Amino acid sequence: MKAAVITFPGSNCDDDLVYALEKSGFEVDRLWHKNQPSLSEYFLIGIPGGFSFGDYLRCGAVASRSPILEAVKSYADEGGLVIGICNGFQILCESGLLPGALVRNDHTRFICRDVPVRVKNADRPWTSRLKPNQVLSLPIAHGEGRYVIDEKGYETLKSNDQILLEYCDNEGKTSTKSNPNGSAYDIAGICNANGNVFGLMPHPERATDLRSEAGRGIWESVLSSLNTRSAQ
Repeated sequence: MKAAVITFPGSNCDDDLVYALEKSGFEVDRLWHKNQPSLSEYFLIGIPGGFSFGDYLRCGAVASRSPILEAVKSYADEGGLVIGICNGFQILCESGLLPGALVRNDHTRFICRDVPVRVKNADRPWTSRLKPNQVLSLPIAHGEGRYVIDEKGYETLKSNDQILLEYCDNEGKTSTKSNPNGSAYDIAGICNANGNVFGLMPHPERATDLRSEAGRGIWESVLSSLNTRSAQ
């Protein structure tokens, strides 16, 4: 199956994402942000981490206006699978494909370490091969990864089962101490209401076999979902 990874000026995790997808069985093309291609041949679009356009404005704000995002929006509107990781999550929020925003970590420091996250919802294309409440150890590397959303928005996320990953401790319990950046409601990853657009701050691509295999379950879930679609 074909996937595409989009590169922006300042992307630095695109190679990692290409590697992880290829290791998982995808044939991967690299797409430059200035292009406006048809994305209909792809089964998955990946927006990687990094510092798109140097993060000169809000992280992801400039990238969200790149020409290729119009094609991504159309692709998502038609049900195509889109994943945004770290800076990619910021871009998805800035472009309106996901609700909420990512702002400066509450302690104002850049953090780079492995953290445990709990699977909140295992009934989406991104988590279908995982188990509810399963704890994954995934790398994070961000200075502006604090997810914020108002109470009304949170209630919508919760009622639609859009919260897929939560920060937790090694036993799967959430607390202020286990939240590495102050994200509202311990949110580490969400999807849109239809479930086909997924944004997360942790890096599953760096835990495919580079550091561990904890992120493999996400790619296996995607492939399982795509195979189910193809069989229908």
